[in-house]
Amino acid sequence: MTLKEEFATRNFSIYGQWTGVICIFLCFAVGISNLFHVSLLILFGALCVASSFIITFIEVPLLLRICPTSAKFDTFMRRFTTNYTRAGIYGAMSLVQWISVIPVLGGASSLIAAAVLLLVAALFYLLAAVKGQGFVGSKTLGGQGVAQMII
Repeated sequence: MTLKEEFATRNFSIYGQWTGVICIFLCFAVGISNLFHVSLLILFGALCVASSFIITFIEVPLLLRICPTSAKFDTFMRRFTTNYTRAGIYGAMSLVQWISVIPVLGGASSLIAAAVLLLVAALFYLLAAVKGQGFVGSKTLGGQGVAQMII
């Protein structure tokens, strides 16, 4: 199945997964850029960078097979296999970045972009869950049997 055919299925979990992939790059870039502030934004920037790594392992299941990780980490990552749990983790990461917008903690910064895109991904996964669509991983990202082929 090509990427175009995956998007044509109108399964919102595919949209959520690809939005999550965009979140990986955005959270990493925005998080790094906010590490150079002299305020609490450093903390939120670090959390944004950490979120990008968590999203990487959630959205690209092939990495759990090829990267040396602990059994505890693998167990934690495997919790996010349903649309509801993915919507929850994206919603929590979005909430953390929305908190960084509070003027006392740092005010408006580029972390708003990460908060908005994380919220969009959460909404895609929530919409898929509410519509009763099962989670379908993109073949391009190592879903649907690709990860099982690697020994």
